[in-house]
Amino acid sequence: MKKKLSFIEALGIIVLILALIFVCLFIFKVPPHIPILGSVILLGFFGFIKGIKWKELEKGIIEGVSLGIKPILILSLVGVLISVWMMSGTIPTILYFGFDFLSPHYFLVSSLFITILISTFTGSTFTTVSTVGVALMGVSSVMGIDPALAAGAIISGAAFGDKMSPLSDTTNFAAGIVEVDMFTHIRHMMWTTVPSLLLSSVLFLVLGLQGNTADNLDYEQIAVVKEVLSNEFTLSLLTLISPLIVLFLSIRRKDVVPTLIIGILTAFITTIFVQPQFAVGEVLLALQDGVSIDSGNKIVDGIVNRGGLQSMMSSVSLVMIALSLGGLMKTVGVITAFLEGIISLIKRSGDVIFSTALASIGVNLITGEQYLSVLLPGQTFKPLYNKYGLENKNLARTLEDAGTLVNPLIPWGVSGAFISQVLGVSVQTYVPWAFFLLFCPLFSIIFAYTGIGVAKKSS
Repeated sequence: MKKKLSFIEALGIIVLILALIFVCLFIFKVPPHIPILGSVILLGFFGFIKGIKWKELEKGIIEGVSLGIKPILILSLVGVLISVWMMSGTIPTILYFGFDFLSPHYFLVSSLFITILISTFTGSTFTTVSTVGVALMGVSSVMGIDPALAAGAIISGAAFGDKMSPLSDTTNFAAGIVEVDMFTHIRHMMWTTVPSLLLSSVLFLVLGLQGNTADNLDYEQIAVVKEVLSNEFTLSLLTLISPLIVLFLSIRRKDVVPTLIIGILTAFITTIFVQPQFAVGEVLLALQDGVSIDSGNKIVDGIVNRGGLQSMMSSVSLVMIALSLGGLMKTVGVITAFLEGIISLIKRSGDVIFSTALASIGVNLITGEQYLSVLLPGQTFKPLYNKYGLENKNLARTLEDAGTLVNPLIPWGVSGAFISQVLGVSVQTYVPWAFFLLFCPLFSIIFAYTGIGVAKKSS
């Protein structure tokens, strides 16, 4: 017979799993796949001891993985898209001209606002990171900027639109879950967004100005890189047709999967007509295994030799294992017991917002799934906001601050796995520099207890 878990049991399971992952990641330097797979096995045994039949556990795993079908498809398509954008000359063209417009001292803050602009128009972290984010990482590598720092700036800007853009699915989702007008929701998020963005901008500006990158910058090396790029690829405005189509379709709120497919097809056609040095078979092989060019320049080769369907398989397997764990957590009752335990600790209105943030972060850690970190706490805590006289827009804002923005900070999270693979920087390396994503939940908790920006219902 299935026994209901207590809060202490649920917390103990979560702490044990996180400890296992932490030890493997930071002490043994093992990728998260193995400790999470081990956690799946251990939790399966625990569920069996608790009287849950294997068929039920298996169903939980399948339901968990089913949540990731679309993200997995997106991951796969992005891998293909990156390779064909390399072959078509799209990213080499952006890199070539990017060297002329981006200053090393102001690279970080420039990257922040460039990605903010793109993410606001697309409403998507994935689209922003896989387009301009990849190009900016290429520029940073030639300029000698710490890749973790560059990734932190890029991710901070890319996640801005995911939180604030009316085109973002999570922005609409959070507002819909708690029944708040979307633009009311966006305006209320300004309370935590503005100070977080200002502080992030200042830090990226100071880090850029204090860095000695520009002093040690080898302009001769940049000239060589530009020359090699122009020799290997036909650099033309025609190569920008595909990304412009992708951005246009994103702005028009077309579904991401057909948008990526159209981006791949248009880039493939561009490659055939603009880059005749590549045979059709060579391009098709690159879609599978990634670009493989020997230019004679290690820097250029390091930038362009990437992408391909197979490059995303590590992230795909990680997402599948993490979602399996999330499905088991739900079936065993860990998530329910965890949320109920948090609710029992609430004593005042500040605790309601803090507990919501804690629950969203917890669900992110447990499941690695962004939407569940918004959905489950949103449904669970909504009655408490009415009980303590708090407007629902406070709930929607907290779900975004601690749900939407925290997922890219988790190595086994769908967003974290995607970003680390695309940018080539591990999550644990860029986390300290993703200032905007760290500050928003922090300000959300601070404001909860100070009352700043907390809307209360009129009596």
